[in-house]
Amino acid sequence: MNDNRITIIEPDKYYHIFNRGINGDVIFKSDHNKNFFLQKITQLLVPVCDLYSYCLLSNHFHLLIKVKSEKELNLFAKTQLNNITKAEKGLHSLQNIFSKQFSRVFNSYSQAFNKENNRHGALIESPFRRKEIISEEYLRNNIIYIHQNPQLHSITDNFRQFKYSSYQTILSNKPTSIARNEVIELFDNAENFIICHQKIKDEMIF
Repeated sequence: MNDNRITIIEPDKYYHIFNRGINGDVIFKSDHNKNFFLQKITQLLVPVCDLYSYCLLSNHFHLLIKVKSEKELNLFAKTQLNNITKAEKGLHSLQNIFSKQFSRVFNSYSQAFNKENNRHGALIESPFRRKEIISEEYLRNNIIYIHQNPQLHSITDNFRQFKYSSYQTILSNKPTSIARNEVIELFDNAENFIICHQKIKDEMIF
């Protein structure tokens, strides 16, 4: 896996975000941990991006996101980040809003995890890994790959039943922070979404 941690996060672009625990250590020990992490994603990250898919495994996670537009990020900065100075409100700050919000997710989660497990120090590698998605085909393939990840790691023999990925949620009618309609539209319809997930994608290159 190539080190893509220096890729700049820019408005209106798609990224595959993936990261793991320090030295590959476990970062999710329980359902409670995973639910708390997803809550932080919804609370802190979804305001600056659209979430297309996710998967949480014991020692790493995958997210596929589309960063909000420049206009939306500027609005977020003005309404939520009141401590940003005028000098920081140019393009450079837009490139960092997502990363700053992701750092807040990591910090909040790590503090809670450390307190719960009586541990100290860094929990998750930093900076986080990211890969820009530059074609619609690659976007679809990444969504499939992320959903199939538990099966690729032999955690389950049926990724469709894995609790902590977005696969079931995308096919349901339950309220969600995932960009469900946009994902289904990428595959034309729900039936084709299911069909496209039937072939295991075990050769994704990052």
